[in-house]
Amino acid sequence: MRFLADENLNNDIVRGIIRRNAQIDIVRVQDVELSGAADPDVLEWAARENRVLLSHDVATITKYAYQRIESSLEMPGVIEIPQALPIGEVIEDLVLIAEVSLEGEWKNQIIYLPLKR
Repeated sequence: MRFLADENLNNDIVRGIIRRNAQIDIVRVQDVELSGAADPDVLEWAARENRVLLSHDVATITKYAYQRIESSLEMPGVIEIPQALPIGEVIEDLVLIAEVSLEGEWKNQIIYLPLKR
């Protein structure tokens, strides 16, 4: 599984994922020259690169993700992360998702953390 961290995602989460498992493929929007890009452009890039988008932006990303699905455009998945969720819990959930998910498993899905335990 490959992740794209949205511009608004807490960088402590990205660093924590890498510390827990350096094999997880995660890049930030800022690393791929998409800083300030519109949400549809970020989702388009994620689709081209087959990366699940990680975001705190529930307000607009989900709207554009659903539009992509309704238009039969590629959408490898979005994981929405509440900002109030403890960072350690977020890192644990995302590492678990990355380690046990099958390729393409999150296609056309929008999921919300925390995972149910």
